[in-house]
Formats: sequence, C-alpha cells, structure tokens
Amino acid sequence: MPAPLNPPARLDETDRRVLELLGRDGRASYAEIGLLVNLSATAVKRRVDRLQERGVVRGFTVLLDPGTLEWRTEAFVEVYCRERTSPEEILSSLRQFPEVVAAWTVTGDADALVHLRAADTGHLEAVIERIRREPGVQRSRSQVVLSRLIG
Repeated sequence: MPAPLNPPARLDETDRRVLELLGRDGRASYAEIGLLVNLSATAVKRRVDRLQERGVVRGFTVLLDPGTLEWRTEAFVEVYCRERTSPEEILSSLRQFPEVVAAWTVTGDADALVHLRAADTGHLEAVIERIRREPGVQRSRSQVVLSRLIG
C-alpha cells in the first residue's frame, strides 16, 4: 500500500488549542492566543510558523458571509477534470473564488462538487465560466437551487 500523500501530523495539546483558536478567529493576535494557551506571543508565532512549515496550516483566508453580500442565488456545480488533476490542484483553483461556499471531491463521474453563492444568475454564470477556464477543468454541470427545504 502506498504511503499517504500527507502523513498525519503529530500535534500536542497546545498545537491543537492554537489551531482551534486560529480556526475560530484567523485574525487573533499571537498575544491574544498566547494568553489563552499560557505562552508568550513569540512562542505562539514560532508554533504557527512550524505548523505552516509542516503543512498543517496551509494559509489564512477570509470567509465571506454570502447573505450579507446579498448573494442569494445558489448552485451546485459538478466539476469534471482532465486526467491526473489532483485534489490539491482542484482546491488551489477553487480557493480563489469567494463565491465558493464549499467543495468536495466525490465518487461517480464528476471529480468535485462545488457549492456556489452569487448575487444573481448573471454573476453565477460568470463564476462558472471562470471556473471552467481553470487549468485542469474539462467541463462542468450545474444545478441552480430553487428553494431551500432544510438547512
């Protein structure tokens, strides 16, 4: 059996707590986190730097609230990729789109399922077209949400 692409990271309880706090608020200062984990700001920064070097922390991003942007048009887009397009490549392509609410690799014919939110169908169409132009993407198939039943 081949080795996993990313071996599991060995994290101590302090690492886990730092990651939990960063996950809740990526803008929290090292000093604020340090107060909660009983470390100096410098020690927290060193830990975060080490976690980044090890690939545990891959980056920092802004999560937009589509509702506050009045992005009320939703769609689920099946993305079909060219051969040998890795999940990491798909993720890298999709991360640049603030309209992507969530994305998953899936079984079946499609390679990924992407949940999009947009202001209207014109905005949605433009985003889907930009996704289709990404390297590795061969085609897509979309379903626009008419009404939300649960959730």
